[in-house]
Amino acid sequence: MARPKGGKNRKWTNEERLKYVLMCEEEKIPVCTLAREEGIPRGTLQQWVNRYRKGGEEALNPEKMHPGNHFSALHSSKSLSEKERLILLVEKLQIENERLKKGYTVKGVGADKEFVTTKDLNSKQ
Repeated sequence: MARPKGGKNRKWTNEERLKYVLMCEEEKIPVCTLAREEGIPRGTLQQWVNRYRKGGEEALNPEKMHPGNHFSALHSSKSLSEKERLILLVEKLQIENERLKKGYTVKGVGADKEFVTTKDLNSKQ
């Protein structure tokens, strides 16, 4: 069941997720049957069931599913201990090192971010 072109993705509340997962787990309704009847993508419902089996009700929380960029703590006003700040900085530098090994670097930030190969930087134009 596909959404119309340009349509919005459906947002599910924690209560809705839990209700459908419990219908699959406790009432033994097959995932494909329930997905078809309720208009939920089968893969989405299967993911919820798998997460529930691994981490329980807490695993269905959408904030926990997308933790965000943990490097943003380096630039925000979050108070980090010196050790935490240094660990994040080392991780960030390791990623930059791997990027350079593969032959490209990043210019700009945000929407203006551009990946430039180091070959382009070294060649004279």
